[in-house]
Amino acid sequence: MPQSPAPSHTRFLLTPTPWACAALLLCSTGALAQDAMSRIARVTVYPGVAAVERVAKVAAGARSLTIACLPASLDAQSLQIQADSGVRVGEFHVLTEDRDVATACASPLDGRIRELEDQIAALKAEAGGLQLVDQYLKSVAAGPAADDGTPAARTASPPPAQIGSTADVLRKTGQDTKARSHQLQRRQEALELSLKPLLAERERVASQRTRVVSVTVNLAAERDGELRLNYQVRGPGWQPSYRATLDTTKASVQIERLALVAQNSGEDWGNVQLLLSTGQPQRATQGRLPRPWTLDVAPPPPPAAAMPMAAMAPAPAAPAPKAMERRQAEEMPSFDVSTVDKGFATEFAVPQRISVPSNGQRITLALGTHQAPARLLVRAAPGVEEAAYLVADMAPPPGVWPAGSVGLYRDGAYVGTGRLDFAALPSTAPGDGPRTSLSFGRDELVQVRAEAPQQMTGSTGLTGARTERQTRRSYQVENRHKSAIDLQVLHAAPVSRNEKIEVESRYTPQPAELAWNGTPGTIAWRQNLGAGASASFAAEHWVRYPKDIQLQERP
Repeated sequence: MPQSPAPSHTRFLLTPTPWACAALLLCSTGALAQDAMSRIARVTVYPGVAAVERVAKVAAGARSLTIACLPASLDAQSLQIQADSGVRVGEFHVLTEDRDVATACASPLDGRIRELEDQIAALKAEAGGLQLVDQYLKSVAAGPAADDGTPAARTASPPPAQIGSTADVLRKTGQDTKARSHQLQRRQEALELSLKPLLAERERVASQRTRVVSVTVNLAAERDGELRLNYQVRGPGWQPSYRATLDTTKASVQIERLALVAQNSGEDWGNVQLLLSTGQPQRATQGRLPRPWTLDVAPPPPPAAAMPMAAMAPAPAAPAPKAMERRQAEEMPSFDVSTVDKGFATEFAVPQRISVPSNGQRITLALGTHQAPARLLVRAAPGVEEAAYLVADMAPPPGVWPAGSVGLYRDGAYVGTGRLDFAALPSTAPGDGPRTSLSFGRDELVQVRAEAPQQMTGSTGLTGARTERQTRRSYQVENRHKSAIDLQVLHAAPVSRNEKIEVESRYTPQPAELAWNGTPGTIAWRQNLGAGASASFAAEHWVRYPKDIQLQERP
């Protein structure tokens, strides 16, 4: 609401603190305006968006408060304004303008850059003075020059007793001049090196914050208090990351929660309370509803000649607003976090205050550890790869664990990276609850060999109208460890998806599971293999189908 000018009406423009804190303009009528501060108190980071809580002090008698230099990525529809009990909040309005117009929103880097540029200029001036001194010393040592450019005889020479002291003075002065010139050159190079990233950062910030937002709130402050401004900004996000350490002697796995946080919202977060949430506020808030299922008789198609040309060759439709929004969202940096589709979101509160610059730099935060007992087994799939891998089978930890990359360590040695996804890797051991597994690299002391498959094809039936194909696969596994291992061998068996195709399978020895991980056709042998022992596994499959059909096979 515009206010009429009055003699007591005063406006104070506050100098911005580190640009995480927006400049604050405080107006009051009937009372002197006082200095106030606007700071970011808390930030809750979701995938692709963040909720920012900014706090400003309100002096008693204040009638209007303007928080300026907010980022253009601010979502005006998400604005929420709250205040202490002694401060009544009225209407507010939002103004978006070019950064060049808002002089109060100049980057704090400008002052630092000017300071460095002044220091470099002072060094250059001092270096120029030393050059004059050096030239003067050279002229004194050479004497006055003749008309033809050759040195002339000295008109006045120092007494013989002063020649030595004069030479020492010239030598020392020349040495000091050269040494000082070298020091000035080194300092200038160091300052220019410090100036270069600041210039690049100012250019980046200027390009990000070409437009800024200011929020003006009309209020009535009966006494001193605080005003809290909550809004959402696009661009920030976080990714889960983990570090899993396997202790083979104790048969336990320690999983360390990590989070990679980055943001380019246009405002730095300096010394804020940070919360990370697995929620998805950008997802749809309501599920899709079923459409009515109707049945009717289709009308006869119209004659081809009666079809309008526009129907035969429709013009391309203009992109819908939602499609344009999706396209813009795809151009922005993505920090998608996969969540478990059950229960509520989990929040991680960082215990210490944290600073996250608005330059896309990734900051790693530790969110705690989880210790879990594990059953160690050696897993091999000889039909796919003649190798064995050490696997830790464990119960999923409680809570929400978003999928993410995991660094794997075995007995203190780094073995590589993998992906931790407790939701996508469920397994149920016989007679046990839900479990999952993490692989910790190859086991070079377990030798795996797959023999060449044997296959025969013939006819069957009274009239020979059916084709029968027999396939035999056999594997050999040798344990070269000095202790026994828990061995698991996986094999893919054919699965019929048509009643005309008949499949019969026989295994030696009998497998422990015929549908490992709930997948039909994936069989699993499980046995304890002693030190230095070997084991053989074989599978025979008979596939019968009519000769008049073409078999579609996807191994």
